[in-house]
Amino acid sequence: MRRTNPQRKSCKDVFNAFLVKWAIYAGFFEFPRLRPTFDVPSRIIAFSKALSCKDYDQWIHFYEYDYLFERVWRKPRQFLSLFKKFKGVILPDFSLYRDMPLVMQLWNIYRSRAIGHWLQSNGIKVIPNIRYGDKRTFRICCEGLEKHGVIAVGSHGTMKHKTDREIFLNGLDVVISILQPSVIVVYGTAPDKYFKKYIDAGIKIIQFESDYSLSHKEGE
Repeated sequence: MRRTNPQRKSCKDVFNAFLVKWAIYAGFFEFPRLRPTFDVPSRIIAFSKALSCKDYDQWIHFYEYDYLFERVWRKPRQFLSLFKKFKGVILPDFSLYRDMPLVMQLWNIYRSRAIGHWLQSNGIKVIPNIRYGDKRTFRICCEGLEKHGVIAVGSHGTMKHKTDREIFLNGLDVVISILQPSVIVVYGTAPDKYFKKYIDAGIKIIQFESDYSLSHKEGE
């Protein structure tokens, strides 16, 4: 663990180093540490919809296409006042594809955690989003997070095909064994067939249907 170096006065901050100015790092890859969260959302809203929403009694999430929230990484200060209006933020779900080079998978985990550290530093409640790609990231994605807190996962798009489902569930087993969360917020389906064992172990599952599923139900 270590603190960041003082900001270099003569350099333009193209890497958003200000996000982790006072961070303490964890693990070999030095993800910023986050304080555990014990708050549980009762309602959530996608970032792209939150931009024009006046109902602030909910948490912002990023379970949508990356291009819709990449701007948060490019210009995070621009959205700070928005985030402060809502109950909290489930951290960005930057994509991790299994065919990505490992360094790209790590970079997207880092970006989410860096934003999380900065939001916490500004008094905003955050829930870490747990996203892993291939099995090399199952344990790595837990670095910098405390045990027994609230975590969030996105299951949307992971249950339909056997290979995707197995990788998602195998990764989740590893994450739960390491972090031992008290609550898991699930965006997408959470079938009893796969999640009952976590409930039986004393973990509370808070499930929200995806916007995609809700839109199809409305059209029926």
